[in-house]
Amino acid sequence: MVLFSGAMADKRLRRRTPLRFKQIREISDQVEGLVGRPLNLSECFLEEAHFEGVDLILTDRTPCLMCLQNRDGGNVWFPTLRGLLKWSLERHYVEVDHGAIPFLMNGANCMAAGIQNSDPDIESDMPVWIRDEVHGRPLAVGWSLMTGEEMLQAGKGKGVRTIHWVGDDLWNLDSS
Repeated sequence: MVLFSGAMADKRLRRRTPLRFKQIREISDQVEGLVGRPLNLSECFLEEAHFEGVDLILTDRTPCLMCLQNRDGGNVWFPTLRGLLKWSLERHYVEVDHGAIPFLMNGANCMAAGIQNSDPDIESDMPVWIRDEVHGRPLAVGWSLMTGEEMLQAGKGKGVRTIHWVGDDLWNLDSS
């Protein structure tokens, strides 16, 4: 399932509503627990919005958190690529070699053969972010299809199902 690649869809945020931090404190706590770092959302201008079937939280008019649905039907909040850039996270990453980058920029899934390193705490069916091994910059967000250890051991197969990448509609969204 690719979230942000509709060619003819209207590319605007819908139902944009200002929020107070206390309204999303539970979401903030969940994301902070997942990424292991304080997000300091209480100091931001917060908005809730909807974009191409996905709920977003904007911080200072930038889409920084997205609500993903796991296999069990539960919701998991995870940083968008803009959120990853803002908060410089170090957990739940998958590192890929230079050869994988062009494929990821076209929305391809991340193949295990291109994975050079990964967070050993990654479990299967967990949101993860993909970065390049040289610069450590975020390239994509997706669902892990293997554990972090399995990704390093596997020589073939899909390691991550990509759902958001640099250059997709969410990345190119002008939210001002």
